[in-house]
Amino acid sequence: MWTVAAVAVVFLIIGAMVETVSFLLWVAPILLVGAVLLFFMSRSGGRRIP
Repeated sequence: MWTVAAVAVVFLIIGAMVETVSFLLWVAPILLVGAVLLFFMSRSGGRRIP
């Protein structure tokens, strides 16, 4: 009985981690694109080419 309970707890933790990782896989590219856009906007904002 304790073995089944321990396995259930381990599966619960692994399931939560996989769900979190899949969420981060959706959020990370969005944050990366935003960071690249902000980087280019800050670089080109101060200089004007005649």
